[in-house]
Amino acid sequence: MMSRILLVTESGADLAPEIAKEYGVTVVPMHVTYGGQTRDDGAFPVGEMFAHYKTTQELPKTSGCTPSDFETVFDRLQREEPDAQILYLAYSACTTCSMQSALIAAQDRKNITAIDTKSVTAGQGAIVLRVAKLLREHPETTMEEAVAEAKRAIESVKMGFFPGDLDYLRAGGRVSNAAYLGARILSLHPLIEILDGKLMSTKKYRGAMDRVVRQLAEKFPDEQQLDRSVIYPIYGEGLDAQVMRDVEQILRSKGFKEICWVKTGCVIAAHSGPGAFGIAGFTA
Repeated sequence: MMSRILLVTESGADLAPEIAKEYGVTVVPMHVTYGGQTRDDGAFPVGEMFAHYKTTQELPKTSGCTPSDFETVFDRLQREEPDAQILYLAYSACTTCSMQSALIAAQDRKNITAIDTKSVTAGQGAIVLRVAKLLREHPETTMEEAVAEAKRAIESVKMGFFPGDLDYLRAGGRVSNAAYLGARILSLHPLIEILDGKLMSTKKYRGAMDRVVRQLAEKFPDEQQLDRSVIYPIYGEGLDAQVMRDVEQILRSKGFKEICWVKTGCVIAAHSGPGAFGIAGFTA
């Protein structure tokens, strides 16, 4: 009898709890520190973190999963299903210690395979879901086949997003004061893309946020030649509801069959601020 493959990923993949449950994905929490407390990503409302920053100007700090976090998960999964194989699809190893923590926790254990997705938020989540769908539709899939599917997805995933508030990037040292002031004065919005695991500012869009969001929805799918079967628009708490409806209409007009909105969790929101927007998908 073939052993089952169990998927593990981090909360930074921004898989909604009901989606993770539906596809049997185990989510290991990353962490957010503010107000003198370190808490699990997903254990508190994003709005609470935003409110704290607005009141105190104390930027939330994020951290990856610890070896202990992974040990707890691996112990439980191997206790419940001793014969199962575990496939861990990691948050970009360029940006956090999570994958290294998982490798430490996996030492002296059998049947654990780790792959760097070289992506974050909806990009990572889309990769996880592609593998999860394969396993659900074809439970006879081997680990070698699952790994091959993950690698194909990693090669073809594309993601770009606008931070909702550059205050968060400036406070975190990710944008200089000069660049911040220039962007404010000129109404510039840096497009952040994931390139070989790194978050890179590739272009600048000019205008009000609602305008550049619609522009990205119009341009990004065509520029990246995204497959029309499914697309993952990303939104941060605070993005205008009418803008979201407009985005959905634009994407439907482009022939996307499935539109799966992804809300940024606390780890991503701590860097992008309220009202962020992005798009993830796979090349055709």
